Amino acid sequence: MVAPILEMKSITKEFPGVKALDDVTFQVAKGEIHCLVGENGAGKSTLMKVLSGVYPYGKYTGDIVFDGKTQEFNDISASEEAGIAIIYQELALIPDLTVYENIFLGHEVQEKGLIDWNETIKQASIMLKKVGLDVNPAAKVKDLGVGQQQLVEIAKALSKNVKLLILDEPTSSLNETDVENLFVLLKELKKQGVTCVLITHKLKEVIEISDNVTVLRDGQTICTLNAEKGEVTESALVKHMVGREIDNIYPPRESKASNEVMLEVQNWTAVDPMLGRALLKDVNFNVKKGEIVGFAGLMGSGRTELAKSIFGNPDNYQVEGDVYVKGEKQDFRHSQNAINAGLAYVTEDRKGDGLILIQDIKQNITLANLEEISPKSVVDSNAEIKIAVNYKDSLSIKTPSVEQKAQNLSGGNQQKVSLAKWLFVKPDLLILDEPTRGIDVGAKFEIYTIMNDLVEQGMSIIMISSELPEVLGMSDRVYVVSEGRITGELPIEEATQEKIMTLATTH
Repeated sequence: MVAPILEMKSITKEFPGVKALDDVTFQVAKGEIHCLVGENGAGKSTLMKVLSGVYPYGKYTGDIVFDGKTQEFNDISASEEAGIAIIYQELALIPDLTVYENIFLGHEVQEKGLIDWNETIKQASIMLKKVGLDVNPAAKVKDLGVGQQQLVEIAKALSKNVKLLILDEPTSSLNETDVENLFVLLKELKKQGVTCVLITHKLKEVIEISDNVTVLRDGQTICTLNAEKGEVTESALVKHMVGREIDNIYPPRESKASNEVMLEVQNWTAVDPMLGRALLKDVNFNVKKGEIVGFAGLMGSGRTELAKSIFGNPDNYQVEGDVYVKGEKQDFRHSQNAINAGLAYVTEDRKGDGLILIQDIKQNITLANLEEISPKSVVDSNAEIKIAVNYKDSLSIKTPSVEQKAQNLSGGNQQKVSLAKWLFVKPDLLILDEPTRGIDVGAKFEIYTIMNDLVEQGMSIIMISSELPEVLGMSDRVYVVSEGRITGELPIEEATQEKIMTLATTH
């Protein structure tokens, strides 16, 4: 048996009102790829923050043994000195700095107290070659794609002589090609003796890449599964993660869509004046009452731009075309106009655009419809709490209180708060942009069940998703977008992943 490079023993971490980690044990062998999985709120990120010194020694109980030594990390720099590096879902790069400046930021190459830029560029080139990224080290980070930026983050970690690399949801914003490139790199790093811990909700990726998998649930270690022994299967992972078997992650629903057209968009074109080019070209589609319409396409195809340009056009595109809601022509000059007409839009970026993280849950839920709880232009605090508690219960938002800050919630529960915020405006049509990005299989099932309940009640839903199984599992019809155009419409009975991908790559 390979000796462990890491042992975390009886780790317990508490926050006010909640025990995030309860006697967790976690062991990683040297030179393996070890996946850490669990539902949102299971404690995965908290455990890694304990390991990396974000939560310093003394703020938790238990022991960390790394590379044969008991460690007492008081900050991130202490864990980095020991050889531990963590890459978060939100990349920690400075867009306006060059690639080489980002790679050596905080541990600059110096000669006699001055930064040696020539040596910095030389060393950065070596690191870029190591991660297989063929870019000019003098390029600005903001000019790189998301997948390339992630490789810069890994190069940055390798420049610190990393022994244990932790990646938190590294594929959440990557396309399939970038994911494949990342996995090739992780396997190459494994050959070089670098140990990797991968946190991900995508079970197919876990099955593809892992040597061992540890499952956390409700802040406790449930089990560790060995891939070589055939223990890592989707059904086994789901069962251990959620504590029950989910035979079909897409809950069955009998379509009750009517012939009444809720939304119709005709000849819609949107031009970005900053880029000087059309993002959308002559788009036509409709959504009927009580149906879920899926929008599929590759990243950058124009799906999100379509949703935002219709919903009040917050990015100020130059738009042409017509929008009809329940047969009446509309002119949405502002998002509030769209809300007044019965539309709501749950953004793909819940942290950046969907929620105000430093505010509490109740304030976020009521934010888009304050008029309803402000009879005399003053917010009725009791009404706000009552409404928030109702949504907390009906959407199963896991939190000790609706006065908890949104930033303290797990990704899945943040998504439910974002959904509650827009349900409170009582829309007729709900646009969901990547509704399950970065959330676990149990939370996904809950979101899907909520969607089914809403259309059962007569609401219409537009679902934009990059996950083809999700599009096929939840939609009544599918529109495919490619390079700003709708290249096909498929009834769900005829839709397959192959057909969608063919239309998504049609130019």
